[in-house]
Amino acid sequence: MNRTIAAIAFGLMALAQVATAQKQVVDELIANVGTEIVLLSDLEEQYSLLLAQQGTLPPDARCAILEQLLTQKLLVNQAKLDSVEVSDDEVEAQLNARIEQILSYMNNDVRQFEEYYGQTIGEVKEAFREDLRDQMLAERMRSQIVADITVTPSEVVAFYNRIPHDSLPYFNSEVEVSEIVVKPRPNAEERAEARQQLEELRRRIVEGGEDFGELARKYSDDFGSARLGGDLGWAKRGKFVPEFEAAAYRLEPGEISDIVETEFGYHIIQLLERRGNQIHTRHILIKPRISQADVDRAIALLDSVRILVLADSMSFSEAVKRFGTDDVQSYNNDGRMVNPRTGNTFFEIADLDPDVYFAIDTLEVGGLTRPFTFTAPNGEKWVRIVKLESRSEPHRASLSLDYAKIRKAAIEAKKNEYLYNWVMRTIRNTFIHIDQRFLDMCPNLEPWVTASGTAASGK
Repeated sequence: MNRTIAAIAFGLMALAQVATAQKQVVDELIANVGTEIVLLSDLEEQYSLLLAQQGTLPPDARCAILEQLLTQKLLVNQAKLDSVEVSDDEVEAQLNARIEQILSYMNNDVRQFEEYYGQTIGEVKEAFREDLRDQMLAERMRSQIVADITVTPSEVVAFYNRIPHDSLPYFNSEVEVSEIVVKPRPNAEERAEARQQLEELRRRIVEGGEDFGELARKYSDDFGSARLGGDLGWAKRGKFVPEFEAAAYRLEPGEISDIVETEFGYHIIQLLERRGNQIHTRHILIKPRISQADVDRAIALLDSVRILVLADSMSFSEAVKRFGTDDVQSYNNDGRMVNPRTGNTFFEIADLDPDVYFAIDTLEVGGLTRPFTFTAPNGEKWVRIVKLESRSEPHRASLSLDYAKIRKAAIEAKKNEYLYNWVMRTIRNTFIHIDQRFLDMCPNLEPWVTASGTAASGK
C-alpha cells in the first residue's frame, strides 16, 4: 500500500462529468470490506472519469483506484461501527450545492439539465444520494482519525530538511490582501416597488386562483428554488433567517403568508406540509432593485472609510467590523481574504480576481485601493476597497518565507502516515475479500489480505 494515502479522491464523482464518463459494464462484486461492497461498475466508472479528465492513465491506474475505494469502504464500515453520522440535511445541502453548480454552467436552464442527463433534477439527486452520504461519512471518519494530529516547530524543520534542495518547490510571486466589502442598500422607492410587485403576485394567487409554482418560476428572484416552483424542501428550525422562519411556522398547511421582509428582500411563503418540528415550504422572493445612486452612496461611504484608515483615525480591522458586510468570508478574518484554491491567505496572481489584481498592481505594501465595484456570487453589484498586506518575489521554498506552507505540508504528511497505520491496524480486525483477478494484477493490494488474515478468492 502506498504510505501517502490520498484523501478519498474518488467518492461521489463530479455530476457534470458522470454522464459522459460512465461505461456500461456487466456488474459484479469485486471486493468486500466488512459489510461494505465494491462493485466492478464503481471501479470502471471512476476509471472512465479519470480517463476523460486526463486523456491518458498509467497501466496500474485501476489498481490505485481500487485501493482508494477499499480505503473509503473501510472508513465507511468503521464509521458505522462507531456510530458516526451524517444527517439527511447535510446530504441534501451538498446535493443541492452540486446541482446548483452544474445548473450555473447551463445558465440555470432546467430543461437543458434534464435533456443532458435524461433525468429530472429529483431523479439525479436520488441516484447519487447514497454515494454522497458514504463519501461524506468516510471523510468525517477520516477527520476524526487525524483530528489531533499536529506538528512541533522542530518537526517542521526536520520535514523541510528531509526534502532534497533541488526538490524544493518553486513559488511564484504571491500577495496577501484584505478587503472591506459594502453591499449597496436599495432606496425607499425601490423597496416600495418590490413590495407592491409581490403584493400583486399574492393577490393573483389568493384572489385570482393562479398557480403559486408557476408564478414562482416566472417571477421569483431566488433562482435556486424558482425553477422548482419556489419549493424549499423540508427544513428544521434554525435553517431559515428568523423573520422567514417565524412567519413560516405560524402558517397552516396550504396557507399563504402576508409579505415577509428579510435581509434578502420580500417573500410570500406557503406551507405545504408539517411533520413534527419540520416544515415543507415554498416561497416567492422579490428583491428591490439596486440603482446606480445606491451604488454611488456605497462608493462614497467606502471612500470616507479609506480616508479614515489612511489617516490612522481607525484601524483597518475596526473598519471591517464597523462598515463591512458579514456576508463575505473575510469579515470574520479581520478582512483578510482566503484563497479558496489553497485554503491559506496567499494568492498567486492567477488566483486573484482580475479586478483585484489590477487594483493592487501598483500599490506599495500597506496601501489601499480606491473603492471599486465587483459582481458578488449572488449576481449583485457590491463595492470594496482592498489593502495589500504583503508581496513576495518568486523564490524557492524556504523556512523563513514559507513557514506556514511548509508546516501545512508537514501536517498533511504526518496525517497520511497516521492514516496508513490506522488502516493497517483496522484491516487486521475487518473481513476483507478481494477478487483474485485484482490481487494477481495489483501487488499494491496484497497487504489488504495479508494484514487482515482473510483469504482472497476468485472465480
